[in-house]
Parts: sequence; C-alpha cells; structure tokens
Amino acid sequence: MEEQKETPPPIIDQLKEYAETQIKLAKYEAIDRSAKFLASFITDMVVALAFVLTFLFLSFALAFILSRWLGSNWAGFGCMAGIYLIIAIIIILLKDKMQQPLINLFIRKFFQ
Repeated sequence: MEEQKETPPPIIDQLKEYAETQIKLAKYEAIDRSAKFLASFITDMVVALAFVLTFLFLSFALAFILSRWLGSNWAGFGCMAGIYLIIAIIIILLKDKMQQPLINLFIRKFFQ
C-alpha cells in the first residue's frame, strides 16, 4: 500500500479562510468596542444623574436657607433663580471654549 501524502490546500482556499477569519475578527472587535462604549455611556449617565440629583437637592436646601435669612420663600427661590441665570449667561458666553474639549472627550471615549 502506498502512503498518500497530505497535500496542502490550494492557496485560494487558504486566502478564503484567511478572509473569513479577518471578517469574524472585525465583527468581534466591533462588538467588543460597542459593548465597552455602551457600558461606559450607561455608567457615565448614572453618575451624571447622581450629580444632577445632588445638585437639585442642594439647590433646594440653599433656597430654603436663603428664604429663612431673607424672611420669605419667594425671595430665597428668586435668589436661586438669579444665581442660575448668572450661571446660564456665563455658560452661553463660554460656549465656544467649552465645545471643543467636550467633543474631544466624546471622541476619546468612543475610540477607547
């Protein structure tokens, strides 16, 4: 009996297999990157929500303290509204300087 030597697969088959492997790898990398981005986004949103709630309750506390010092609720809450108006004006004036760092942060976060 003659022994048959195993012949290597033709180069075309190897190239097809290589291409399929590369496509699978690209899919897995895309899934991995998407999952990391989504997890990071959800975590950041939970942290942001915690900060917003903390800020909200501290604002109410400060408004009530101001109300007690000024002797009326509307005056305390009015002062808080004025503080927020000043903050909003500052943010509007600094909008252009704030945009680019935020854009860079989101791009870095996406490509992590």
